[in-house]
Amino acid sequence: MRLTILGGGGFRVPLVYGALLGDRGEGRVSHVTLYDEDSGRLGAMARVLADQASASAGGTAGAPVVTATTDLDEALRGADFVFSAIRVGGLEGRAADERIALAEGVLGQETVGAGGIAYGLRTVPVAREIARRVARTAPDAWVINFTNPAGVVTEAMAEELGDRVIGICDSPVGLGRRIARLLGARPEEAWIDYVGLNHLGWVRGLRIGGRDELPRLLADAGALESFEEGRLFGAEWLRSLGAIPNEYLHYYYFNRDTVQAYQEAKQTRGAFLRDQQRGFYAEAGRPDQAPGAALAAWDRTRAEREATYMAENREVAGVGEREESDLESGGYEKVALALMRAIARDERATLILNVRNRGTLSVLDAGAVIEVPCLVDANGAHPVAVDPLPLHAVGLVTSVKAAEREVLAAAASGSRADAVKAFALHPLVDSVGVARRLLDGYAAEHPGLGYLR
Repeated sequence: MRLTILGGGGFRVPLVYGALLGDRGEGRVSHVTLYDEDSGRLGAMARVLADQASASAGGTAGAPVVTATTDLDEALRGADFVFSAIRVGGLEGRAADERIALAEGVLGQETVGAGGIAYGLRTVPVAREIARRVARTAPDAWVINFTNPAGVVTEAMAEELGDRVIGICDSPVGLGRRIARLLGARPEEAWIDYVGLNHLGWVRGLRIGGRDELPRLLADAGALESFEEGRLFGAEWLRSLGAIPNEYLHYYYFNRDTVQAYQEAKQTRGAFLRDQQRGFYAEAGRPDQAPGAALAAWDRTRAEREATYMAENREVAGVGEREESDLESGGYEKVALALMRAIARDERATLILNVRNRGTLSVLDAGAVIEVPCLVDANGAHPVAVDPLPLHAVGLVTSVKAAEREVLAAAASGSRADAVKAFALHPLVDSVGVARRLLDGYAAEHPGLGYLR
């Protein structure tokens, strides 16, 4: 089986390759093609993957063959699966998104609020072109999208690819795993009642042996505040909701506090990652590397990246540094591998994925991409029926989806008015005047927004 990774020079690629190295069964991925526009990043990442293969239990024998290219059609040709993890504008663009938004007093996070809209406006035209190229060059391939903002990008690609594009995210996976373990269950044996949009969802129940055990957790304040999301939101608020929100809802429920913390921080998250990764790629890309040095540099950089994740939000919540139990990633690479296995081998699986609604949530139309549990088989991902959302969640989900739809409209029409509307309709942007100034600021900073007029 052949896998193509778009954004193949990206920092998280070793997570995917590491999962593939552990899969030595029949029908596994035998060849990985890395595609990226930056040949320097490709070279550095190829060194990291070579070190990974050498250090793996099976060694290089039987490890998926890795090739790299800067030619998109060459990368797509013959692919069975395409993993999309591109970043249009790079980390420099993310840092600018944050800076411009914070100057207007609104959130600039890369997937939430003004920052997410700016990122979407840059990314959707590129994602649509990639989808067209996949449809033309690898029509039988399945696309697994991790490109942020994942919900709106998956919806854009679905215009060309239909149900053959599926979005994934590690946040719901990590949240469900932490709750299951707190309740004394193996995560793979628990049914997670999760529903919403990407980075905007809630765990409303967790069934073990057919019994919903979430009320037991909500009744125990000590247990509630013993894990990442519980410490972020606090036991009192979680009990009020009767659910456990995705960590990204902290930006909504504690918006003013978080914006202030980000404004007062020495450096935004995007600027931190930009500077950190410059150092990593310079070190990993050196041709005189000793064996294993590139992988060691990646491991060090990743540990620092995980430890500082959502630091400002934890400061707002007054919970200090992340605990060891919270540093384990949600495992999007494992979700991607399970998804590929389920489709390629017809190994049925239940996974939380970003797919077209098709009537699952009555408040949204059939084509809206939502994030819900899905049954996956050789025919793709099929969303499971879920209970209706409570009214407070309906308000957030529909208003954010409305803003996403304006991003899609603006990217198709090139209309400045549609782009302003995308900013102005988002619940974290509180003024049409602010929306106009945001667009002016982003258009001046990003050449990729030159299509708006």
